[in-house]
Amino acid sequence: MKPIHSRSARAMIVAVAAGSLALTGCSKDSGKNAKDESKSKQDAAAQSQPVVYGTAAQSNGPAAEVPGAKPGGTINVYTQSDLSHMDPGQIYVSDAGQFANLLHRKLTNYQEDDKGNLTVVGDIATDAGKSSDGGKTWTYTLKDGIKDEDGNVITSADVRHTIERQYSKVIFDGPSFVQTWLSGSDYRKALPDGPYKGKHLPDSVLSTPDAKTVVFHFDKARPDLPQALAMAGYGIVPQKDDTKEKYDKAPKSLGPYKIAEYKSGKSLTLVKNTNWDPKTDAVRHQYVDGYNFTTTIDGPSQTKRLIADQGDAKNAIQFTDSVDPAQMQSVITNAAVNKRTIKGYQPYVWQLTFNLDRIKDKKIRDAITYALPNQRMIQADGGKYGGELAGGLFAPTLPGFDPTYDPFGKLKKPNGDPEKAKQLLKEAGFKQGTKLTYAYSNTPRGQKQMVIIKDALNAIGFDVQAKEIERASFYEQVGKVKNPYDMYMTGWGQDWSSPSTVVTPVYDGTLVSDGASNYSHINDPKVNSLIQEALVLQPEAAAKKWEEAHHRIVEEINPAAPVYYSKQIQLFGSNIGGARYSTNSSYIDINRLYLIQP
Repeated sequence: MKPIHSRSARAMIVAVAAGSLALTGCSKDSGKNAKDESKSKQDAAAQSQPVVYGTAAQSNGPAAEVPGAKPGGTINVYTQSDLSHMDPGQIYVSDAGQFANLLHRKLTNYQEDDKGNLTVVGDIATDAGKSSDGGKTWTYTLKDGIKDEDGNVITSADVRHTIERQYSKVIFDGPSFVQTWLSGSDYRKALPDGPYKGKHLPDSVLSTPDAKTVVFHFDKARPDLPQALAMAGYGIVPQKDDTKEKYDKAPKSLGPYKIAEYKSGKSLTLVKNTNWDPKTDAVRHQYVDGYNFTTTIDGPSQTKRLIADQGDAKNAIQFTDSVDPAQMQSVITNAAVNKRTIKGYQPYVWQLTFNLDRIKDKKIRDAITYALPNQRMIQADGGKYGGELAGGLFAPTLPGFDPTYDPFGKLKKPNGDPEKAKQLLKEAGFKQGTKLTYAYSNTPRGQKQMVIIKDALNAIGFDVQAKEIERASFYEQVGKVKNPYDMYMTGWGQDWSSPSTVVTPVYDGTLVSDGASNYSHINDPKVNSLIQEALVLQPEAAAKKWEEAHHRIVEEINPAAPVYYSKQIQLFGSNIGGARYSTNSSYIDINRLYLIQP
C-alpha cells in the first residue's frame, strides 16, 4: 500500500506527523491512571483478514445510512502541506489516497463494515468483476448513470484511456500492478506515448467491445485484480477532460465532491458534485455540503486547536496527520478529548532505506541497522500510541505475521547495539569520518528522526550530512534512480492483504525505475525468482515463498533497516459525527462523516 506516502501506504506515508523526543513531562497528568488504549499486534491481526469479493447486489447504491447522520454544513480539514497529487494516476501516497475517496471513482472499491472487514464491490462497475479462462480474463460492465462533474457519461473508452495513460511518461508516481500484469515489467515500451498519439493496447490485452464493457486479458491468472483496481491510482480520468500534466492541479470529479477552489500551498475547497448519483455508489455519502482544507497547519497546531475544541475546530478533522507526540498525554488522559480520537494499527513499516548504488557493503548496512535506536524513534512519534518495534519488513497487519522474527535483536536491545555496529565497521575496513548523505522530509517527524539518526550514526564514526526535502515531493525525489542520497526514511504498507503488495513493488529488481517504489534499487536474482514463483501460487503455498523472500531480503541483503510498525491516533472536533478508524485508509473514515449540528 502504499508509501506512507499510501496505503499504498506507497503507500509509505508522505503524511508524516509531528514528532517529539519524549512523552514525559508533556502534561501535568503523568497518565499513570489512564487506561492503556494503544493498539496491539492482536488488534493488527484482526485487521489482516482476507478481503471478500462482493456480489452485484452489494455493489448497488446507495450506501447504508450512517446512524444519526444529518445533511448540511462544512467540515474543516487540517493538514500541514499540499497534497502530493490530485491526478488519480499519480496517487500512491496516503494523503492523496484519502483525498481520492472524496473525488475519484474506480471500477471497484472497498466497502467496510463496523469491524473493519473489507469487501470489494463494484464502484462504477456493476460488481467486483467476472473472471474466466482460469482467472486470466476479467470482464467489467459499467453501471448506468455514471457521470463526471460536468455531466458527461462515462464509457468504456474512458476506462481504457485511464489504463493506457499510465503507460505514458505523464504518469510517474502511481501504482504499476495492472500495467505490469498486462504488459510486463517494461510495460512503458508497449505504449510509450500512452493514448495521446492515437495508439492503443491491442484488444488481445485490453478490449472494449461496447460502451459498457471492459475486458482485461492476462497471460496468467490474476486473482487480485479486483483489489488492484480498487486502488486510488486507478481512478477514472475521462478522456475528453485529460489535460496531461495539468490534470494534477485540476482533476475532474466522479465522486460526491468536486474542487471549487485551489490555492497552491494555502487551501483547497470542495463542494458537492451535483452529477454524483448516490444510487450508483455503495460506499460513499454526501452528507456535508463541502470540505475546507487549510494546508498550512502543522501537527502541533492541529492538536492544540482540536484539544481546545473552540470555534471552527469543533467542525474540524485531522486528515492524515496524527496527534502531536508532545501533546499525547493531554489527549489520552483527558476523557473528553480522548473520546474524540480514532485509533488503529496501520499497515506501514517505517524503515531506513539504503541506496544500494551508493552503500554497497552489506556490513556497513548491517552496522547502521544495529546502531539505530529504534525505541527512541518510536518515542519521538507518540510512544506506544505511535508504533512498535519492527523486527522485519512485514507489518503485523499482514496474514501470517511472525512476531518473533527479529534478526537484528531489537527486542533485546531496542535502542541499538553500537558495539556490534563498530565491530562490523571494523571488519569492513571503515574509515572514521566517512560522509553519509541522509535525506529527510521537512516535517516535525522527519526533523526529529533526522536528529536521532544523525546522532546515532555520528557516534559510531560517520559524518552524516542531512538534506531536507519538501514533504509533498519527498517520495518523488527519493524515487529517482540517480538520486544523490545514501539513505532515507520511507514507510510502506500493503496495498491489500497480501505480502505480494509489499515484496513486489518495493523489492523486485525488475521494477527499478524513476517513480517506482524500489527505493533501495535492490535487484537480487533469487528474490526476483521467488517473487515470480509466489505470484502464480494460491495464497497458502505463496505464503511460504513470500516468507522465504522476506528472510533473504532482510538477512542476506538488507536494503532497508526495519525501524517500527506504525500506529494511528487522530483527533476530531466535537461536532463531527460518524467518525471511526478505517482499515482501508488507515485514517479517519472520510466516507461517512457528518456534522452533528449542521
